[in-house]
Parts: sequence; C-alpha cells; structure tokens
Amino acid sequence: MSSLNVNNLNCQRGYNQLFSELSFKVNAGDVLRITGTNGSGKTSLLKILAGLNAAEEGDIALDNHPVKSDEYQSEVFYLGHLSALSAELTSIENLEFLTGLNKSIDQHLLVKALAQVGLKGYEDEYCAKLSAGQKRRVILAGLFVSNAKIWLLDEPFTALDPQGVKIVEERISKHCAQGGLCLFTTHQDSALPNQKVLAL
Repeated sequence: MSSLNVNNLNCQRGYNQLFSELSFKVNAGDVLRITGTNGSGKTSLLKILAGLNAAEEGDIALDNHPVKSDEYQSEVFYLGHLSALSAELTSIENLEFLTGLNKSIDQHLLVKALAQVGLKGYEDEYCAKLSAGQKRRVILAGLFVSNAKIWLLDEPFTALDPQGVKIVEERISKHCAQGGLCLFTTHQDSALPNQKVLAL
C-alpha cells in the first residue's frame, strides 16, 4: 500500500516562518484537508509536495522515492488555485497540454473527461469565451484522466457551483477508493467522507 511520508518540513518565505518541524503520513485511500488562514502556508506546502518549490529542511517520499525522483514525480497530479489556461487555445487543447506533461492521452478520453465535468459541446470553444466556472472545470477535467497516485489540489472548488463541487468530490472519493491519495486546500465546507484535517 502506497504512502506519502513527510518528516520535519520547514518552510520560510522571506523573514516569515510559515511552518516548522511539520511531519505527517498519508496512506493510500486517505483524503487530507489542509486548513489555515490566508498566508499560513497551504499553497506553499502543496508546491513543496509537488516538487515545484524546495523546503528549507525536511524530507518527502512516496514509498521511499524522494520528491525529486522520477518515480515520485510520475505519480503526482498538481492543481494550482489559478486556472493556468491559454485563452488562445480551445478547451480540449488546454486539457491536452495540461495532462500531456507526464504522458500522452488519447483524444477520446479528453472529450469524455470534459463531458464528465459538464462541458460536453465545449471541446472546441476557446477558453477566452468561457466563464470562470467553466475554465475551472476544464482544469478539473484532468482528474478524470490522471492515473497519478498523489493528487495535490489547491482550492479545487473555487468558482464552482454546487453541482460542480459534487462532481469533484465524487471523483476524489473514487480516486481514493481505488488506492489513490488526495491532499487539498479549501475555504469551503467539504462533504468528502473520512477526511482527515491538517491545520497550519
């Protein structure tokens, strides 16, 4: 059974110590909700776990593979709190680019993923013409094609209506039921069952 192990993690931004000696373990099947006030280090923690930023001290490993290893990185799906879409690309072109960073994905799976987040018929719509919620759904469609074990989701429910939130929560629950693990931040209430909470 896979597990993400974090030991004695320290993070400082400028003169501000965000967190220190942070240790926790997330096992396959677990959902970890990361809470805290603005500026407490939630986004910084997810970026460190994704290997995008470095911590001042500490160790991170998935099944004994360190965070910078190819084995670890191939098992990470990171979703930032900003949409990170190109307005000049269509929905499916953006999704193809975002999900193709780790591997190539069949076109019909991308079409199906967009339909699963309520964007059927929007495959060829330029993202410049989409609403904020629709843009968010394009990004979240990546959850329906990702085979990564670790999902790191920063404010995944931002700009979503209640139906969109339900779709994402059901997808996260299915991912974890199949042996994946998920760490996410949110300022909203979450109905995800059996979630653990890490307060920063």
